[in-house]
Amino acid sequence: MLNVGTAVIFGITLSVIPSVPRAEILAMLNYESKPQQTIRREGIAIIDVDPASENFGNILLDIPLPPNLINHHIFYNKDASKAYLTALGLSELRVMDMTRFPYRMKIVGVPECQVGEDIVFSNDNKTWFLTCMGSSKVIIGDAVTDQPVKVISLSKPYPHGIALNEDIDRMIITSSVRASDLGDPGETVTVLEASTGKELSSHKLSKKPSPSGVAPVEVLFVPGAKPPTAYVTNVFGGTIWVGTWDAGKKDFNFVEAFDFNSVGSGVPLEMYFNEKGDRLYVTTASPGQFHIFDIRKSLLHPKLLKTLPVGNGAHHVAFSPDGRLAFVQNNFLGLPGMGDGSVTVIDIEKEEVIRSMDTLKNQGLNPNSIVLLPEWHRDAGH
Repeated sequence: MLNVGTAVIFGITLSVIPSVPRAEILAMLNYESKPQQTIRREGIAIIDVDPASENFGNILLDIPLPPNLINHHIFYNKDASKAYLTALGLSELRVMDMTRFPYRMKIVGVPECQVGEDIVFSNDNKTWFLTCMGSSKVIIGDAVTDQPVKVISLSKPYPHGIALNEDIDRMIITSSVRASDLGDPGETVTVLEASTGKELSSHKLSKKPSPSGVAPVEVLFVPGAKPPTAYVTNVFGGTIWVGTWDAGKKDFNFVEAFDFNSVGSGVPLEMYFNEKGDRLYVTTASPGQFHIFDIRKSLLHPKLLKTLPVGNGAHHVAFSPDGRLAFVQNNFLGLPGMGDGSVTVIDIEKEEVIRSMDTLKNQGLNPNSIVLLPEWHRDAGH
C-alpha cells in the first residue's frame, strides 16, 4: 500500500491542480537516478506530455519507490484497470490499482523470479505470464488475485521478451543476455505450448555461426495477421526477424526481415503498430531513432519509410488515443551513450519531431518506461 508520505504528496498535488478544463495528456513514467548521481532515487512520475498544454512537462504526481527496487517496465492488464511494475533488483511485482484515486499499490512476491522483465496477459484477463531473465523462468500468475500459481523452468537462459497467441496455443520467448553484465548473449527464441508450458521448439535467429551473440530481446505478434506472425528484435545483432505460423507442422518458420546495420542504426528494442495495422514502428537505442515501416505489402519484408532522430537510448513509446502523437522514452538501462533521459514528441501524421520533454533529465533522472494513463491509453504493442 502507499505510505503516509505518498498520501501527503497526493493530497498536496490535488490541492494545486486547477479544476478548469484544459488540454492534457497524462503519462506515467517510472524513473531512477542517472548512474553518475551519488544519491540513488527511484519513483513513478505522472507528467503532462501534451505539447499543446500549458502544463507540458509538469509533474502532477510523484510516487516514491525503494532505491533498491531497480524498477524496470510498466505493463497494463487487458482493461488497464491495473498497472504492473517489474523489478530488476527485488523478486517482486508492484501492482497498482488504476480504478481508485489516490492509486493503491501492492507488493506481490515472486521469490523464484530474479530480474523480472516482461509481462503478457491472457485474453480473458485472468492470467499473467512474467519472464525472469536472471533465473531462466516464466512465472504464471492469477491476474485476479495476483498470486503466482505456476513456475516454468526454461532450457534456454535469460528469457526476456514474451508473446502469447491463444488462437494457436503458443508462447514465444526470447533468450537475451546475462543480466549482471549483459554478457553471454543468446541467439534463439523458444516456442511453448501456452496451455501447458511445455517446450516445443527452439529457433536460431542468426545467419552467423554459433555462438552468434545476436541477443533476441523483444517479440510481438502482428495484430490480426493470418497466418499468425511475430516480429523479434535482435538487440546485439541489429536485425528484425519474423516468424510465420505453419499450420501443417504446428510451428513457426523464422527468417530475417530487416537489417538495421544497413542504415547505420543499432540496438533495436521495442515494436509497435498503428491502429490500421499497416505501419510498424521500431526504436533503436544507438543512435536513438524512431523508425517507420510500411508492412501493407509484405510482413516478411517491411519497407523502411522514414527514420527520425530522437534521444540516445530510444526505448519505449506511448501513442495518443487518436494515433497522431508518439512519445518516445529515451533511456536504455542508463548505458553509456544510451541514457539521454528525455521524452521526444513525434507528430506521426507529419512524420516529424515536434518537442522534447526534459523534466526528468534535468533532475538527473532516467525514465525507464512510459505509458499513458488509462484515460488516454491505446494498446499499440511493446
